[in-house]
Amino acid sequence: MSQFARSPITAVLGPTNTGKTHLAVERMCGHASGMMGFPLRLLAREVYDRVVRLKGAEHVALVTGEEKILPPKAKWFLCTAESMPLSGGMLAGADGRNAREFAFVGLDEAQLGADPERGHVFTDRLLRARGFAETMILGSDSLKPMLRALVPDAEIIGRPRFSTLSYAGARKLSRLPRRSAIVAFSAEEVYAVAETLRRLRGGAAVVMGALSPRTRNAQVEMFQAGEVDYLVATDAIGMGLNMDVHHVAFASLTKFDGRRQRRLTVAEMAQIAGRAGRHQKDGTFGALNEEGPNAFTPEEVLNIEAHRVRPLERLYWREGEPDFASIDDLIASLEAKPEHEVLRAAPQAIDLAVLKRLADEAWVRDRVRSPFMVARLWAACGLPDFRKLGVDPHARFVGRLFGHLSEGRGHVPHQWFADEIQRLDHMGGDVETIAGRIAATRSWAYIAHRQDWLEDPHHWAGRTRAIEERLSDALHAGLTQRFVDKRTTVLLRQIGADASNLPVTIGPEGEVSVEEHVLGSLEGFRFKVDPQARAADRKMLLAAAEKRLASEYRKRGAALADAEDDALALNGKLLEWRGLAVAELGPGASLARPKITLDRALDVLDPPARIAVRERLETWFAAQLARYLPVFARLDAATRDSAASGELRALAGALLEAGGLLPRRAAARLIDALAPDARKTLRRIGVTIGTLDLFAPALLKPQAARWRRELMGLSDVPPDGATVLPRGAPGADLPHGYRPLGAQAVRVDLVERIARAAHDSRKGRKPFAPDLALATSMGVKPETLARLMAQLGFKAARVREGQPQHWIWHGLTPVAPAKAPTADNAFAVLASLRHG
Repeated sequence: MSQFARSPITAVLGPTNTGKTHLAVERMCGHASGMMGFPLRLLAREVYDRVVRLKGAEHVALVTGEEKILPPKAKWFLCTAESMPLSGGMLAGADGRNAREFAFVGLDEAQLGADPERGHVFTDRLLRARGFAETMILGSDSLKPMLRALVPDAEIIGRPRFSTLSYAGARKLSRLPRRSAIVAFSAEEVYAVAETLRRLRGGAAVVMGALSPRTRNAQVEMFQAGEVDYLVATDAIGMGLNMDVHHVAFASLTKFDGRRQRRLTVAEMAQIAGRAGRHQKDGTFGALNEEGPNAFTPEEVLNIEAHRVRPLERLYWREGEPDFASIDDLIASLEAKPEHEVLRAAPQAIDLAVLKRLADEAWVRDRVRSPFMVARLWAACGLPDFRKLGVDPHARFVGRLFGHLSEGRGHVPHQWFADEIQRLDHMGGDVETIAGRIAATRSWAYIAHRQDWLEDPHHWAGRTRAIEERLSDALHAGLTQRFVDKRTTVLLRQIGADASNLPVTIGPEGEVSVEEHVLGSLEGFRFKVDPQARAADRKMLLAAAEKRLASEYRKRGAALADAEDDALALNGKLLEWRGLAVAELGPGASLARPKITLDRALDVLDPPARIAVRERLETWFAAQLARYLPVFARLDAATRDSAASGELRALAGALLEAGGLLPRRAAARLIDALAPDARKTLRRIGVTIGTLDLFAPALLKPQAARWRRELMGLSDVPPDGATVLPRGAPGADLPHGYRPLGAQAVRVDLVERIARAAHDSRKGRKPFAPDLALATSMGVKPETLARLMAQLGFKAARVREGQPQHWIWHGLTPVAPAKAPTADNAFAVLASLRHG
């Protein structure tokens, strides 16, 4: 029992639509810290979003098996029940190691302790999860006798339903009222009902527990926004997901519970039916069949309407703090019988079944010889079977995983992980195929969120999250394409059958009109409505025009995705197509890899179209970078070359950040530490290690300079091909490639030519006169040359009147030039003393 057992415990029980979860969230937010456990990742995410709006993202954490958002200052944690950080009766940190206390702890849908598959998890949280200031248990009225037996100190509060729930009889799909949710109990049945609704009523949104939060939210948004009037869901709809549903229709009253096909209990029926109606708005429920096994009995109807559910007689239990002394001790503790009379040993879950399979393997026992390794094996067995493969295939997968976790440094190999998620990063295929990829991705996301299973878990968590988001967008698009006919569901409803055939035209200049009424203009992907067209008497015509634009958006999106190179251009930070801004460059991993963000106007495109557009823009940008700024690409590659020295990678990164031009003084220590091979690599990249500056001569050419300015956001533009600029003129500074010297600024490659010529002219430390013709031909004035010579490490010698100025090298160590002098060897000393 937790050390916080004496803190106030409140149990709030009642049917659905009683505001229990809302109450608990309010109570939690009233404390300095808190945690709530939920039965679904979708529900945890929904409440997380709500608390973020109240407390700010930096103070709220989300902890599920496949997704973790853990800000350093997080005080309020929203979790799935399985992911609630518990350790030895105390609340532990999100990494499962550092003990942490919460003022408030809440558990939602606690009656799921009676579920054969997951019940032991909820029972464990019911018995052990405690806040030091307040604990709140939420559930149905059926939980009351269990609480009295197991948590006798709990104050039990009943919550009546806000509205009336009544039976509306059986209705066929074609006769269901709008704002109806149809509940089925398998993916195949959900898809079949949705397909029928598409043909009969224009389509439906689809919600299943296996969907990612991103897909689920996109589908619900269609329903909530009125784009479709029907929603088809599994029983996940009964777990507190908030939607504006007026009527719930049961496509079936039987389900497969993992072991057998059985009829729903009255409590399960009531849980699902209760989603009809919201707050004080009444709701109705019914079935699709008047007779047979999928029809309600009179007794079931009466009990559901009266919110009478059969009290629970037992909860499933499994040891929450198993013994890790050995594999056999672990299995024995997990199979131990509960002591309390209302608790029953949980049926063997898949994690225990996998553990037993692996315990029979000799190699596993050889590696598991300490409590730490026993705990590590059990953690691997806890990987959920997201793909629903069954015990044997899942055990093989877990076995391979544990093999890596128990050898070497105990990390999953980078290449295996990368290859597996790369195989899943494919958006093609039908709805079932994409849903299967999402399920597989969740396994890898779960692995990535274990802090000690990967060498770089943060990186791989980001990769799996990005893949899941792309797959979710593709799945939403596939579901919408397969199960929604917007022309039928929206156009007919909003403007009527007579107006649906009105000719909506888009003129050559983008003007949009309906039957001689000009309603606005289409500029790229933005529809600008004529102010005069907003009159109430033209509302229907406007609706018709906006629906017609969808096909034009798709057409333009396809044209953009197939655009030729010459139709695209970079204008400052904007990527333009036919003169229209379609995306913007933002900070990315480096100047060579900026983030391309599509213009918000392209939100009118569906996810696959946006993906195609983004891929086209990324391909175009990469090609232009390779054409005009290949040095950037090579520097970026050098920063990520594991075979390169740390000094070379750091110097390449600094050069890339500075746009390929860096004062040598700023990187003197890195340059001095470079090995000869690293210097050769820099030369191959195209970088010159000059006396005063590091630079890439290719970047000074007009086209390359223009692209460099655009990527760096440099506004002042020097004249193309200028060698010397007046100081203070636009672009007369180092970021643009010009070194200020007195009243002039000289291009850095010409500064290097003068430096080479000066070095070639001197003879040891004897006074010498440099060739003024070279500087004069460049437009360099004598006083500018004098400034440059001083920076190069020379001082003026006294000469007789009328003689040309002589200079003396005053370096500490004369540099003996090689046969072919280079900036690397001939000027090493000059660079270190250039300000002498």
